[in-house]
Amino acid sequence: MSAPAFGRHEATLAGLRRRSRIRDLVPHQGADFTSNDYLGLANAPRMKAAISAALEAGVPAGAGGSRLLRGNHWMHEALETEAAAFFATERVLYFGSGFAANVALFSCLPQRGDLIVYDTLIHASARDGISASKAETLAVPHNDVEAFDKAIGIWRKRGGRRCVWIAVESLYSMDGDRAPLFDLKELADRHGGLLVVDEAHATGVFGPGGRGLASDLETAGNVLVLHTCGKALGMSGALLGLPGVLADYMVNRARSFIYSTAPSPLMAAGVREALHMIEDEPERRSRLTALKDFAGDRLRSKLGLNSGSGSQILPIMIGDNAAALRIAERMRSEGFDVRAIRPPTVPEGTARLRVSITLNIDEGQIADMIECLATIMDGEKA
Repeated sequence: MSAPAFGRHEATLAGLRRRSRIRDLVPHQGADFTSNDYLGLANAPRMKAAISAALEAGVPAGAGGSRLLRGNHWMHEALETEAAAFFATERVLYFGSGFAANVALFSCLPQRGDLIVYDTLIHASARDGISASKAETLAVPHNDVEAFDKAIGIWRKRGGRRCVWIAVESLYSMDGDRAPLFDLKELADRHGGLLVVDEAHATGVFGPGGRGLASDLETAGNVLVLHTCGKALGMSGALLGLPGVLADYMVNRARSFIYSTAPSPLMAAGVREALHMIEDEPERRSRLTALKDFAGDRLRSKLGLNSGSGSQILPIMIGDNAAALRIAERMRSEGFDVRAIRPPTVPEGTARLRVSITLNIDEGQIADMIECLATIMDGEKA
């Protein structure tokens, strides 16, 4: 039997190239303006010391099995206990990634006859989980509380009687803007529903002690919060805070939890240290705030741009896919690691540079990057 032909795959890739939407793996190079290591914990000396100490104490790199088999290490349980206390939630489950946690949550917890209403800009991982759910699902315009309310009201009038799940991010990864969490919580209360908040880009950076933008809501019994560990916490994995009964339900019914090898116990040790560091070293958040304010001011003064995000994520809109790629490549060749974000990650016609401010850079590098960007963008206009 002859080998299979891959013509359809080749044709798809060719189409992506024609539209300047092809993705490639590009090594990091130059000053960091693209990572999510906002607080600079990934390579911090204290983090390295904590990992080394865990290794010396016999904590293994691999779990060796699923959590329901031999893979349930005491380090996982210690992390979950400490994280529940840190975020003031009843229970926490540790997943290997934010993607796995979102897929597990939305494919498992909402039941047939429920409704999931989600922000149209919510992360792809949540969308994949939502698509696997037995519940009815509906996307609504970004950050439009009235649209959420109207969608739920129409569903109720059509006979919907079961639970409503409102799914949002607290800080959106491509625009850097915030969700109206308190209004959405009031909406969940009024409709007898639950609010699910993905704090991926807020954990460690915002809220009291870096506990996130939903920190004042997390103690409520109808709020579930996901804190990913691969961004400001500098490690990998995700901490899902939720009521105890739902945690037990996921341990028994969430397929991506049950049938996956448990996260690395060594990584769990690193996440524990990251939680200690964001509590012990508030100056990291202060320095990050100063840097993102400096970057915003420079973008306004040098380029006349106002990202409007008020966060460490500064989108610079380009529009055209090919132009965004060209500018990003020029920036990297000049020593600044800036990446182009194109559809389908962002809506059609909104290709952009996603500038990320972290503690891996300083004011001088920010100023130089923006000078370089101004020169390159002026060249694009010529």
